[in-house]
Amino acid sequence: MDFAAGVVAFPGGRVDGVDSSPSALSRDLLDFQARAWSRTSAGSDATHARHTTACLLSAAVREVAEECDVVLQPEALVPWANWITPEGFPKRFDTFFFVTAVGPELEPRHVTTEATSSDWMPVRELLLEEAAGRLKMLPPTLAILDEIAEADTAEKVLLVKRQIDSVCLRLDEMEDFHRRRREITRGARTRP
Repeated sequence: MDFAAGVVAFPGGRVDGVDSSPSALSRDLLDFQARAWSRTSAGSDATHARHTTACLLSAAVREVAEECDVVLQPEALVPWANWITPEGFPKRFDTFFFVTAVGPELEPRHVTTEATSSDWMPVRELLLEEAAGRLKMLPPTLAILDEIAEADTAEKVLLVKRQIDSVCLRLDEMEDFHRRRREITRGARTRP
């Protein structure tokens, strides 16, 4: 990506036209998703929330298949976070993040042209590599990895009950975020 070259990112992408006519999803699933995203742009309009969340699920499943050759079930995707690019950036995104457990029978592969490489690493290893300066990540990726690391296991992550609010840092908050990360990094490097 021209605005984030060389950074580590989760698989995903935008909602495309093909996602606007998602396959049949259960009313219960869409109601659950709409409630989870109710405090974001995806769920704020109750009359369109089911359709919007169906499009998000469809896009998430399609993007992971396109980028990693893994077919996820929409029912397995748990809403996690919504981050919006701060005002003042040339490109802005309203990004929705899901979590899921990928079983040992699924072997993600690098099949995308949107990234130079694909690797699957444990959360703690990603955070250690970032702290050591060997990996670069955008604030949403770092924040989500920190949250997931607190839960410790995939099973615990999927059990976390979250209230999802949109996160849209101001430019000065971005600077503060990076300053706090540098402090965390220095602390991690000095621990035995």
